[in-house]
Amino acid sequence: MRALKKIKKTFSDFDKVLFFTSLILIIFGTLNIVTASSREAVVNADANLFYYFFKHLTILVASFIGFIIIIKIPTKEYKKILPLVYIITLLLNLYLILKGVSTRGANNWIDLKFIKIQPSEFAKPILIVSMSLLFEMYYKKLINKNEKHDIIIWKILGFSLIFPILVFLQKDLGTSIILLGIFVVLFLSSPISTSEKFKSTMILLVIGIIGLFTMLNFAGYILSDAQTSRFDYYNPCSKYTGNGYQICNAFIAINNGGLTGVGIGKSTQKYSYIPEPHTDMVFAIIAEENGVLICSLIFIGYLIIIYRILKLSIKTKNLRNRYICLGIATYIFLHILVNLGGLFALIPLTGVPLPFLSYGGSFTLSLIASLAIVQRIHIEYKNQKIKIK
Repeated sequence: MRALKKIKKTFSDFDKVLFFTSLILIIFGTLNIVTASSREAVVNADANLFYYFFKHLTILVASFIGFIIIIKIPTKEYKKILPLVYIITLLLNLYLILKGVSTRGANNWIDLKFIKIQPSEFAKPILIVSMSLLFEMYYKKLINKNEKHDIIIWKILGFSLIFPILVFLQKDLGTSIILLGIFVVLFLSSPISTSEKFKSTMILLVIGIIGLFTMLNFAGYILSDAQTSRFDYYNPCSKYTGNGYQICNAFIAINNGGLTGVGIGKSTQKYSYIPEPHTDMVFAIIAEENGVLICSLIFIGYLIIIYRILKLSIKTKNLRNRYICLGIATYIFLHILVNLGGLFALIPLTGVPLPFLSYGGSFTLSLIASLAIVQRIHIEYKNQKIKIK
């Protein structure tokens, strides 16, 4: 009975709008994997139609166990836990540069035979929490105009930029862009003064240019041929037999779907036309089978989730939690932007998962862990309000 009361109390302190919106999208995305992955499961995996569905379901079970653990850990304890988690993630990403398993040109996977892990996905929430804790730790010093901040700022920059750099060296352009985007948003919104931000940015640009020229000199390239080819994304259907094949077929799928879709399981583009339609290109299959109306509801769901997280970021009085929420909202937004921007040929296609809808282990774990952190922050916010009253 006591355990049941604790569960009820914890759930009562959740942001229920955020929780149920996320849950609906997760359920929809998981069920959609059955139809989106059916051809891949039978032809490429030599398994039954539900192969990827059950694999994803296993990942979700592990993710929700992690969710329950995370919501029980107060955010003030993160400073004790983070150093070990940070070092492990850092070492795994260093390892990938040397011995990572290459997938579509990027050395970003560790293959353990029974499971494949992408450590760069775990770097995203760790980057967010790291920067938030550093801002909290040095806040009083950073707002004190009488103190020198150079060492503090470069400590923050060093701890933060190491992950985007390592992932870039793994040849994973999409993930490195998202990590860099998270860094930029948190850095620009940080308590560091505007003049110091400008000065740091100029120095970083110079260091970055020198680093890129050094890489060009020693490696002979900055971007691989596979990455460079993705910048030829304009008017993809005019390049159907080349770089535009994947995107053009996504356009065909979306056009086929129309307003109401062709029907669940009736997509034609998932049959060899769109590679791995259950992962990065899953939205095209959803649009083909469900139509614009369902896609519009998905966009509304995304807006609700990002709005609720940003709202909590504004409401919470805790500096650490404020930056964590801002970082997680940015993380989700950038994944949507980079995935759909590439799908609609607005930006180069870089191959990142679409939140809640794409099949994937490491990303799903990372995303649900991030949502658990947000719910933990909401619990603390609610309890803080009660104490104040």
